[in-house]
Amino acid sequence: MLEELNVRNFALVDSLTLSFDNGFTALTGETGAGKSIIVGSLSFLLGAKAGEDLIRTGCDEASVSAVVTIEKNEEALEWLLAREISLDDDRLIIRRNIKSNGRGSIYIQNVPVSRTDLQEFMSFLFDIHGQHNHETLLRKETHRRYLDNFAGLEEEALAFNRIFTELAGKRKELEASLSSEKSRYSRIEILEYGIDEVNKAGPKPGESQELETEAKKLADYEKLLVQVNAASSSFYDDDVSLLSCARSVKTSIGNACSIDTDLEGISKKLDNFYFEIEDIAKEFRTYQNRLNYDPARLEEVEERLNLLFKLKKKYIPLKSLEKSAEEDIIAWKIEAENELLSLKNMEENRDKLKTDISALEKEIAARSAGLTAKRKEASKHLGMNITKILANLGMPNARFEATVSSKATTASLVCGPWGADDVEFMISANTGEPLKDLTRIASGGELSRVMLAIKTIISTITDSSPKTLIFDEIDTGIGGEVAICVGEYLAQIGKHKQIFCVTHLASIAVRCNNHLKVEKKITKSGSDTRTITTVMLLNRKEERQEIARMLAGDSGDAALAHADDLIARYKRS
Repeated sequence: MLEELNVRNFALVDSLTLSFDNGFTALTGETGAGKSIIVGSLSFLLGAKAGEDLIRTGCDEASVSAVVTIEKNEEALEWLLAREISLDDDRLIIRRNIKSNGRGSIYIQNVPVSRTDLQEFMSFLFDIHGQHNHETLLRKETHRRYLDNFAGLEEEALAFNRIFTELAGKRKELEASLSSEKSRYSRIEILEYGIDEVNKAGPKPGESQELETEAKKLADYEKLLVQVNAASSSFYDDDVSLLSCARSVKTSIGNACSIDTDLEGISKKLDNFYFEIEDIAKEFRTYQNRLNYDPARLEEVEERLNLLFKLKKKYIPLKSLEKSAEEDIIAWKIEAENELLSLKNMEENRDKLKTDISALEKEIAARSAGLTAKRKEASKHLGMNITKILANLGMPNARFEATVSSKATTASLVCGPWGADDVEFMISANTGEPLKDLTRIASGGELSRVMLAIKTIISTITDSSPKTLIFDEIDTGIGGEVAICVGEYLAQIGKHKQIFCVTHLASIAVRCNNHLKVEKKITKSGSDTRTITTVMLLNRKEERQEIARMLAGDSGDAALAHADDLIARYKRS
């Protein structure tokens, strides 16, 4: 559901923020007031192509953003989950802008996405239909979805799709395993050699760092020895060594303490200091005694470091050669062992793949047959129901059919991701004319009414289709009883969906739950005169006046009386 729409510097819109409710919302206003701009801003947000000509004159950038809520829409939720985009209390913020240099940006919840991604995602939430906007209805691949929605086959079709995807994956895996036995044996040799080389080397985590520390100590042994000997002399050898001085001070303070007990605190601290120095001296003597220089060990360490470096460079060439890269070498070996096991067991795996594929093919055949039977039965009822509604919408001689044909060109079964069927909507608009595909209908008004009929049927039986529908001037070329019927069907859909309808007919607008009026105004600021489009939500009194204007072009007494009569008969409480 669309909760809020923000439009900035878009065509004639300066700054506009609109909040929306559920149900049927009508957008009305004088011809040229800018109703198409509001629909255009929504189309822009749904991923329509756009150029810098959409930017308001004198501005550098146009932007449209919206707050939408998502509930019980599995396709939309799965799409978001796959891209790690999270909802905030079931809400999303969607933003799109375009700059004067032709560049733009698109964000879903602050995550940048492409225009193709935006189109795909928004198609789960919105449908837009108008005189020149019937892409959804004219795409043959959507006809199957509409029929499955009507028949309640969405879950069954989705289960089929999962099995079809699994079968395709296993077939691809089998094909890969059969592609080249020679390359398989060559790969086995490479892996065996690499695993053996790593096993013989036996790298340990963090080993390079330890070896480099040791190598540095061995290489700088003479400098280290000089410093150690100097420290040792300070501890033991000098006439005024640290230990002898500490012992002398300790003795003197101890003797003084026997005379003045005020020195006991200092005496205890000196005792502790002396014993600490004595412990340090013993530890240092132990270190000095085991310190020795081994040229052979330095050569051994350098050779080991060189070996580890070669392994890193050979088996993790795309990673930085860090000191902790032994973990990467070990990880490579584990992956190589798993791949080697898989390659050696490929014959056994291949037999299992063939068994799995055979079982899946049988399941696919059974499920596709079940889907076909149910679709053919449902197509009859869908065709009859839509034909009946079209008659009420001013197409009394129209005949609508949802054809279900086999994908197979021969006797063999051919399945696609959603079954073995091609579903296509066909229509004959007039008596005696053959059925034609919808793309051959010349009238945009007729297409709009076909979509309205489909949505009327589907909206009452399923929640899986998009929750928000936008109808742009689908009332073109109709009036009288047909317009009343169109209004009734829109109101019926509005019980289950969020509906936006741009209309010039009072008999349609009077059915709405929320009435928005679009106006064009001229503003002056000093010598600067600008034209802007504004939108306001009408209260009951304002709506009465707008219905009167739509009926008679003014708000005179006669028009208001007619409006009151229309409101009394058709306005929903």
